[in-house]
Amino acid sequence: MKKENSVWDFFASVKLALSLLSLLAVTSIIGTVIPQKKSLQWYAQEYGDNLAQLFNVLDIPDMYNSWWFLGLLGLLCTNLIICSFDRFPGVWQQIKADGLDTSPERLKKIRRKKEWQSKSSVDSASTELSRKLNSSGWKNSRRHSDGGTLLFAQKGAYSRIGVYVVHASILVIFVGAIIGELYGFKGSVMIPETQQTDKIYPFSTGEAIDLGFTVRCDSFDIEFYRTGMPKDYRSELTVLENGKELFRTSIEVNSPLTYRGITFYQSSYEGYNDFMVKVTNKDNGNSQTSVVPFQEQRKWVQEGLAFGVINAEFMGQSVSRMKIWFSDGKGAPSQFWLKDGESVAVARENGTYLLTAKQMYATGLQVCKDPGVWVVYLGCGLMLLGLMIAFFLSHKRIWLFIKEDGERTTIFLFGSANKNRVGFEKIFNDLAETLQEEHI
Repeated sequence: MKKENSVWDFFASVKLALSLLSLLAVTSIIGTVIPQKKSLQWYAQEYGDNLAQLFNVLDIPDMYNSWWFLGLLGLLCTNLIICSFDRFPGVWQQIKADGLDTSPERLKKIRRKKEWQSKSSVDSASTELSRKLNSSGWKNSRRHSDGGTLLFAQKGAYSRIGVYVVHASILVIFVGAIIGELYGFKGSVMIPETQQTDKIYPFSTGEAIDLGFTVRCDSFDIEFYRTGMPKDYRSELTVLENGKELFRTSIEVNSPLTYRGITFYQSSYEGYNDFMVKVTNKDNGNSQTSVVPFQEQRKWVQEGLAFGVINAEFMGQSVSRMKIWFSDGKGAPSQFWLKDGESVAVARENGTYLLTAKQMYATGLQVCKDPGVWVVYLGCGLMLLGLMIAFFLSHKRIWLFIKEDGERTTIFLFGSANKNRVGFEKIFNDLAETLQEEHI
């Protein structure tokens, strides 16, 4: 029996909670400083073979999913649950305690107290004081006790459970994280312009996951600084189900797409050596967009046109401008330089054509499904509520004992608060002044 009590006391210990929180904080710093989910070769190059092997044994490359980190979290959950079960019954007794079931002799041991006398009778003084307490926001009850009358009022009794709300919030957050880990995924996909996919590839396994719908990349636009570094990029996406277009939307780095609980974030891009060339006959309005590989020819048979990109100037992965070859089969072909994404009107014998050319890209999307995220949000809300209760509210109690003392009536005012005693001092003094304002 003693051993069982010792085990229970260990898991209910506040020292254990503080130790676990400290360990989790330190290990989280390690997981932030050391890049996660890299290859063993990468860690060997960065930290040396010995440290890389140690990292591998301790699961440092995937620390937040390691057995020992999950064990610390599980131990913390156990500690919070047992600590709450161990202490909550006593707290609940204090919340539901009958404040009138307190002897005047015990009340006199309270440090914060006031005393004054009145010419009114005990009953008259009790009635008037009860009225004043009610008007001051202190709903009270009274009872005859030890030859006098005892009045009791309290505020914020349930503030004592603030710490347990915080405990519960941490457990709710953990439950949300477990739901997300079991039923969610994080992965990525590259979709070239004009192409579509109904699958993504999770980081954990790399095996394809069926989305249940299709995402098509209609176009990808990118802006650059003068140095050639990307300034901003965005994708025009279309969501389809059963071959039918549902809606189109534009996504950027801080403006994702969410559909059926799956969120697509703009994360990267890849430039190709292919080009998207759009040709429009300005005379009849006919238009065609073609994917043109570098230095290969494409034909628009209906219009009798042929065109291609015969040269290009690259800046890293990106093309700054390209040289177009364009022919309608009559006369010498037109050749001209065109900036990426720029349009130009080309006059030929058969008519005038508007030509737009741009480098072809693939949009890189990070894809995330987390069905437990709302549970985590609920836990965070509970934590804020619990912290507000724990730090900004307190259990304040007031007793008034009125007894006959010869020809006069003596009134004793007692008060206590479990937190913020400095603030309660002012409340107590103001209340005492209010109760003594009139000569009762």
